[in-house]
Amino acid sequence: MSVDSDYSESGFGNPFTVTFLRNPLGFAQPDSRGRLSLGDSARLNSLRILISGASGLIGSALIPALESRGSAVTRLVRASESRHGEIPWNPAQPLHSELVSGFHAVIHLAGEPVAARWTEAKKKRIRDSRVLGTAHLCEALARTAQPPHVLISASAIGYYGNRGDEIVREDSRSGAGFLPEVCREWEAATKPAADAGIRTTQIRIGIVLAAQGGALKKMLPPFRMGLGAQIGNGRQWMSWIHVKDLVGAILHLLDSDSVEGPVNLVAPEPVRNSEFTRTLAKVLSRPAILRMPGFAARLIFGEMADEVLLAGQRVDPAKLAASGYEFRYRDLRSALENILCKIPVNPCG
Repeated sequence: MSVDSDYSESGFGNPFTVTFLRNPLGFAQPDSRGRLSLGDSARLNSLRILISGASGLIGSALIPALESRGSAVTRLVRASESRHGEIPWNPAQPLHSELVSGFHAVIHLAGEPVAARWTEAKKKRIRDSRVLGTAHLCEALARTAQPPHVLISASAIGYYGNRGDEIVREDSRSGAGFLPEVCREWEAATKPAADAGIRTTQIRIGIVLAAQGGALKKMLPPFRMGLGAQIGNGRQWMSWIHVKDLVGAILHLLDSDSVEGPVNLVAPEPVRNSEFTRTLAKVLSRPAILRMPGFAARLIFGEMADEVLLAGQRVDPAKLAASGYEFRYRDLRSALENILCKIPVNPCG
């Protein structure tokens, strides 16, 4: 599908069509610092948005929210999975700039799942899917004649590594280990877009709480059977976020022209693993007296146990809060009750 045909379909009555005729740079105009800015059009909702990772947990929740605002969403998907109206790509290969031209915003969420035992082959897929995919996308965006106003690119709080009780914010140093290394390279791969004047934000995502997938869905079966277990000594911090707040924060960042660089997407009240275990069990009205010793976690999950299950980050969403975002779910109990007690098939208790 050509860019010209996309714009012609919007009709001359669409305010973005009029703006485009006046400004061929994808409706974006330089701000006082030379970066691209949507100006008045930022207050309108009929944006053209490109999103990768659309079928994942976050993408599946985000797309309906974007479309409810009137945005036209185009999916960037692997060539083997593409359908009519979607843009095919191979994250391991360069992307033609014309394919990603003319969008107001790009939201990049694609990446190999981390939650599995890490073989060398799995680690390579984790790294390459994030670093190569992001680099190729950002290089294409930097070359296009109609660049987006904003790029929101996924990252993770794994950037900070295992930090004990230290409170970490966006300006905190990165940690040591495989995941911090991947996150550093992942975020660095967005540099071509930022250098091209595109407002670029790296969202460091915490543990996403949702009934449809992610960590919580995997925890529910044992917890519902009364087999929920604290992991290790239970003192590791878990920085979580309700999927509704994650979606809300991304929409907020789309509209916030002053926010760029890394942004922590976590709730304001992280909890230790022991508290998370107790709270989830209480919401489900189940006991939680078991413990999985650290050695058992390592035996089952290998290196991933040390960097994900037994490690912790006490993350402060300082930048997001300072930008004016108001959380709907600040504490774990209310978040879990909202998610779990509204499932008709599996009510709480």
